Amino acid sequence: MSGLRVIGLAGWSGAGKTTLLARLIPVLVGRGVRVATLKHAHHAFDIDHPGKDSFVHRQAGASEVIVSSARIWAQIREVEEGAEATLPELLRRLTPSGLALVEGFKRAGHPKLEVFRSANERPPLHGGDPHIVGIASDVPFPQAGLPVVELDDIEAIADLIVERAEALETVLARLERP
Repeated sequence: MSGLRVIGLAGWSGAGKTTLLARLIPVLVGRGVRVATLKHAHHAFDIDHPGKDSFVHRQAGASEVIVSSARIWAQIREVEEGAEATLPELLRRLTPSGLALVEGFKRAGHPKLEVFRSANERPPLHGGDPHIVGIASDVPFPQAGLPVVELDDIEAIADLIVERAEALETVLARLERP
C-alpha cells in the first residue's frame, strides 16, 4: 500500500465502532499494513493527567506542549472555543503512508464502512450517505446495493476496508470542494 489511504467507520453510538477497531487493527498490522487512527470526540477530552509535567505546562498557560522520548512523541495544542480542526487538517498531520482509519466524522465525505448493530434500534445510515462503501452488520441488508459483511467476520471486514479505502489526495479533493 503506497501513500496514505483513508476510510472511516461510521455508525450510531453503541454500534461497536471502537470495539471493531480494536479487533481490526491487529489483523491489518498482521498483514503488514501501517495503521493510523483518527478519532473525533463530541465532547471535551484530555490526554494529560494532573501531576504530569505536560499537564503542569498547560495549566501554567502554555498553548502548545510537545512531549518526546526515544520511542514516542505527542503534541497537545489548546484551541479557542469553536476552532475545532477539520478532517482535512487532521488527515494532513498523519504520516503519508499506510491506512488511516477515521472513527467519527460520520457526516463528512470520506469513504466509510457503516457499523450497524440491530440492538441499537436506530435506522441504518447507508440509505442517506453516498460515501458509505460497505456495511458491517449483525443483520443482512439484501437491498443495500453495497457489500455487507458479518460484524464478527474481522478478516472479511479487513478485506473490505483495504479494498474500499481511497487515496488521501482523492479524499482531500472531495472534502475541500466548495
